[in-house]
Amino acid sequence: MRHKSFKTNLCPVARSLDTIGEWWSLLIVRDALGGIRRFSDFQKSLGLAKNVLSTRLKKLVACGIMEQVPASDGSAYREYVLTQKGRELFPVIVALRQWGESHLFSRGEKRLQVLDKRTGKPFRVQVRNAKGEILTAKDLELVTCYELNGHLQRPTST
Repeated sequence: MRHKSFKTNLCPVARSLDTIGEWWSLLIVRDALGGIRRFSDFQKSLGLAKNVLSTRLKKLVACGIMEQVPASDGSAYREYVLTQKGRELFPVIVALRQWGESHLFSRGEKRLQVLDKRTGKPFRVQVRNAKGEILTAKDLELVTCYELNGHLQRPTST
């Protein structure tokens, strides 16, 4: 099934979903954040057909989210690693995980949870302003802007 492209949409959420919104892609990024690098390991973890996995990995590489590198063990294999752009999806994956933990499991149901390695305790992803105050959707304003010399600018009204 062909999806509508959002590559020229003004909304960054729509453009992001155009690139990374396919569910297998997000699960590949999740696994890569967890240290998986080899095609066969992605396949084992996800139970995904080789052709589908190959297509998804090629798209992630083409979009600059992953790159192929020589195998870390010196073998002839190639491995897939996240680029900086890919690693910056970490808070997105954690936020999706936390939303799922809060809304998609029954009380007492077994689940995987991510903990802070240093403390062994759970943590929360939160949106904060420059002063460190927690923001909610009610605190936000949506405006149209453009980039000029590396800075976002609001159009001036005349």
